[in-house]
Amino acid sequence: MSGTTDEIPAAVLDVLAPPAPGELNGDQTRGRACVWCGVALTVGTTVPLGERMAPAGGSGSTAGVRRLPGACHGCVAGRAHRGLFAHGSTCELCADKASADACTVGRGLYRLIRKHRQ
Repeated sequence: MSGTTDEIPAAVLDVLAPPAPGELNGDQTRGRACVWCGVALTVGTTVPLGERMAPAGGSGSTAGVRRLPGACHGCVAGRAHRGLFAHGSTCELCADKASADACTVGRGLYRLIRKHRQ
């Protein structure tokens, strides 16, 4: 996902729980800084979190203002790891070893951990 257009599925992104656009500073909403820890990002270090709509200049409206927030590898791996524990404790598919691959959320979180751990 680093520097590519790979997308994190919406259900997996929900588990990662990125902050709302109104909670981010300018660099975070533009993908120049991690949405969680604030570390500076580059094209090669950014994990894209998908396009988001954000308020324009203090306005409450989100019409027409697109942002492309991103995160660092460490934050994505850590959040995916915690999310997998939380999700796996309530997901019947994940609990059943025979059908664990059928759970797109569990599989997606596991892949994020493997891809972005350091």
